[in-house]
Amino acid sequence: MKKRKIEVLVLSDIHLGAFDSKATELFNYLNSVKPEIIVLNGDILDIREFRKSFFPKSHLRVLKKLIDFATKGTEVYYISGNHDDFLRKFCGTSIANFHILDKLVLELDDKKAWIFHGDVFDISVKHSKWIVKMGGIGYSFLIQMNRFVNWCLVNLKKEPYSLSYNRKSGFKRANEAITDFEQTVSDIAIEKNYDYVICGHLHEPKISRKENKNGAVLYLNSGDWLENLTALEYNKKRWKLYCYSDNNYTDEEDLFEMEDHLTNQLIASIIFTKDINHH
Repeated sequence: MKKRKIEVLVLSDIHLGAFDSKATELFNYLNSVKPEIIVLNGDILDIREFRKSFFPKSHLRVLKKLIDFATKGTEVYYISGNHDDFLRKFCGTSIANFHILDKLVLELDDKKAWIFHGDVFDISVKHSKWIVKMGGIGYSFLIQMNRFVNWCLVNLKKEPYSLSYNRKSGFKRANEAITDFEQTVSDIAIEKNYDYVICGHLHEPKISRKENKNGAVLYLNSGDWLENLTALEYNKKRWKLYCYSDNNYTDEEDLFEMEDHLTNQLIASIIFTKDINHH
């Protein structure tokens, strides 16, 4: 497979370690591209959902693939999110081409891109972590139930339906007067004279122009790898929202097989970090 060259690739909300993470599909996609810069915009690892009994090799090989990019010259920026917030204590750390940050400003063809996960603007995340925990459990349940519902719909020759999307849409409408996330971050970006504001967190892939009386900015959200399977790609002064399709990919690269002791070591380090973070 010929690899597509990409100047900047933005991924978010992969949730490795969670049951619903589409790690195999993401691995196939990563095999098809050759990015100069990768921005991992939060919730790449899902420490909140992590279980010792569940961290399959498909998830591990995505981690290895991302590290391989860094060792081969790609600049990789890992921005922490609310599901991997344990990394925030390491913000500012760099190992060769791999950098851990809480936000990032990129200069792209004389324009500035302001990139961050977005949870700091989410009132429920900021003030009530137990609400987030319960919300995460409910979201995972909805996705699993949605699979059964859509299986039934397909067999009845009906269009698929997204329960989680409609749940989120209803929640957003009910709270629009208090927290309009997209407009809030866009207003701040306009005030700071940024040309692009790029977030994750909402699991809603989007590219849209936002305006107020002081100017305009391009708002972008990279979506997720639980339901939407989307990424943001920047090439030749243009952003594109890329949506994965199984029909376009074959897993031609040899499957990554970790030695058992190395697998256990990596999982143990995640558990250890999680335990420290909770004490």
